This record gives sequence, structure tokens and C-alpha cells, in this order.
Amino acid sequence: MLKGRHIDIMGIINLTDDSFYAASRCMELGSVIKRVQQMLDEGATIIDFGACSSRPGSEPVGPEEEWNRLEPVLTEVKEMWPDLEVSIDTSWSYVVEKAYDILGKFIVNDISAGEDDPQMLPLVGKLGLKYIAMHKRGDSKTMQSMTDYDDVVDDVIAFFQDFAEKAEANGVKDWILDPGFGFAKTVSQNYQMMRDLRKFRRPYPSCPRPKVLVGVSRKSMIYKPLSITPEESLPQTQVLHLKALQEGADMLRVHDIAEAKRTVEVYWRLC
Repeated sequence: MLKGRHIDIMGIINLTDDSFYAASRCMELGSVIKRVQQMLDEGATIIDFGACSSRPGSEPVGPEEEWNRLEPVLTEVKEMWPDLEVSIDTSWSYVVEKAYDILGKFIVNDISAGEDDPQMLPLVGKLGLKYIAMHKRGDSKTMQSMTDYDDVVDDVIAFFQDFAEKAEANGVKDWILDPGFGFAKTVSQNYQMMRDLRKFRRPYPSCPRPKVLVGVSRKSMIYKPLSITPEESLPQTQVLHLKALQEGADMLRVHDIAEAKRTVEVYWRLC
């Protein structure tokens, strides 16, 4: 158990109708605002907005369409909650630059760790933004066929060793590590990463020990082996959240804020 660290609960809001979990989809501005307020009331510390589905098999969305979906939401959110810590799930520097004009500082949540857009890391470094770097291979169409690792934990750590050097070279000083549960990993590889999550809490070049984000909420690594649906997988999600906290996770990216907050409270009682 790692006592005394701050634990963030990041609430997921998907501005797309293609998310794997239907209840996370908010297509109308009014429903987005209502959902943000509910998440804050339930204990979210960060709200993550995504305008493009990244589930396996999903269709890609260009930066202009992403921004068209995000702009009215971010404008309203900034007006209503000027001090809210916002995360934007995007791999496009175009979206980051536009969002910065509205929000100022925010968290860039990039599932490609800068690999999809060569301008991403230089821009994040220039603007001094927090940055979530996630491990994946391929894209939404190919990732599930790219699961051949010598050892998934060692290989993902090696990926972040390389990323840390890129981050330093581009002036990205505050970055968060996301192992990428469900992205180019088999079910067994996902569970191996969870068992060995503590191994990711290590020094990297120019970064003594980045925070670790875990995003497993209602994912197929939970519901497919159990032959249930995402809608039925909330209890099992909380089991994995507790395990992640015990292994040192600093941030939980979740659909269900109240339940995650109670899991965090139970974790602290176990410490």
C-alpha cells in the first residue's frame, strides 16, 4: 500500500455516438452540462472530454470534426466552471491549440503518446501542459492483431523509457503514464499488467516517477471473459479499481464516479 498520495478520479464524457458504453455518450450540450455537474457532485476531480471513439474497430475522426464537437462544450464548461481541471482526449495538435485558446491550461490525454501527430509533443512542451501518454500499437482497425510481445510489462516499460526521452527533448515536463489497458493487448496481457502495475512506478529519463493512470472501466477485458455486457460489469470494474490502487495507481479514469469514490474510500481504510 502506498499511503499519503493524492488519488484523482477522472470522469469520462464521450461527445460521440460510437463509444462502447452507451451511458457515457452525451451528444447534446444540455446533457453534457448536466452530466458534468453530476460527476462533480459525486466526487470527480477531473473531467475528460473525448470527441472520437478509440474502441477497437471504430472509425477515425479528423481534427476539424473533433473540434466542432468540442468547441461549444468547452466554451460552456469554462464559463460555468472556470477552475475545473479539464482533460481532452485527443491525438491532434490542432485540437490542443484550439482548446488552449478557450481553456488555458488543461490536460492532454493522448492515446498515441505523440506518435500520431509529430507536432503534438512540441506544442505541449511550448504551452506547458500536463500530458497523459498511453501505450498502444497500430490504430483502431489493427491494434487487436498487434499483441505479440516478448513480455508485455517489460515491453511497455521500454516504450515509456523511449517516450521519456522524447518528452524531455520537447520540453514536456509533467507527464502521466497510462499502460493502455485494452489497446493492443490480449485479456491475459491486460491482467498481467494489472498484477505488475507497481513495476511502472519507476524512474524514467528526466522523470523520477510519473503518476500512473488506470483506465479499465467496463472494458472488454472484464465483460468478455465473464460473458456479460458493459452495462453489467460495474462490480467487477470496482474490483480492478481496488487492485489498481493497491498496486500504486494515482488516477482512475471511470464512467461511474460515486462507485469509484467509494472504492477509493475503502482503499484508504485498508491502508
